[in-house]
Amino acid sequence: MSILVIAEHTNASVLPATANTVTAAGQLGGEIDVLVAGYECQTAAAEAATLAGVRKVLKADAAPLGQGLAENVAPLIEGLASAYSHVLAPASTYGKNVLPRVAALLDVQQISDISAVESADTFVRPIYAGNALATVRSNDPIKLVTVRATAFDSALEGNNAPIEEIAAGVDAGLSRFAGQELTRSERPELTTADIIVSGGRGMQSGENFAMLEQLADKLGAAVGASRAAVDAGYVPNDYQVGQTGKVVAPSLYIAIGISGAIQHLAGMKDSKTIVAINKDEEAPIFQVADYGWVADLFEAIPALNQALEEAG
Repeated sequence: MSILVIAEHTNASVLPATANTVTAAGQLGGEIDVLVAGYECQTAAAEAATLAGVRKVLKADAAPLGQGLAENVAPLIEGLASAYSHVLAPASTYGKNVLPRVAALLDVQQISDISAVESADTFVRPIYAGNALATVRSNDPIKLVTVRATAFDSALEGNNAPIEEIAAGVDAGLSRFAGQELTRSERPELTTADIIVSGGRGMQSGENFAMLEQLADKLGAAVGASRAAVDAGYVPNDYQVGQTGKVVAPSLYIAIGISGAIQHLAGMKDSKTIVAINKDEEAPIFQVADYGWVADLFEAIPALNQALEEAG
């Protein structure tokens, strides 16, 4: 049994979700290859080769692959898939864009967003916004699987797998990369942060999020938000945590002014420790919180900031 993991990367480095996906692949018990498809992506390929359990890295290096356009990457994966029993990718925006196209080309069913591996053909995945878990079995000759990165530990480094150059294919001509706008921050990236401070509609305005940012900076944390806060225009979309936002599982998640709708809980309830601050003692967030503080957030946040300053 051989497994192909599709690396998500920036050409210069491999994104953390790839290491989690390699761990999931390792639980299947077969030999693991990693595909790095990009342009001038030698550095990313070398980083992928250090991940524990990887047999070899396949590097497809060509300009049409540089921006990870699914219309160009999917045919490449299709050509490789016949040599593998499983093809895995992170359940990220990238993986969700590429792998369904591969499934269509191979005429197999994709198994999405798995959180556990039962056996080579049986997987567990959340359904109904995470309120239930489904155990699914596939009889397809090639299993195409997207992996919920927060459900698996990151693969260790220290390996020195060989890197094999492969033919990169051609530009399908179906799409083109027009540009991108990146949000740059000194804070940790939301999906990889060890501590997250999130605000909800209770923050009342975008200006009030400055209080959360001060608290986050003292804790070395990322800043997140509920969909209600994003829809209200308080913060940008890339802050959103939840079923339709980012799925996170930090060591500490502090939810402030968040009621706890199931869509939000689906994106953060796997956090190791959850602290909730809300003036409504009946808020659903308290049902999943390890620690709850019934208080007015406009009094609680300054008190926390002051306590952290005094603690140094």
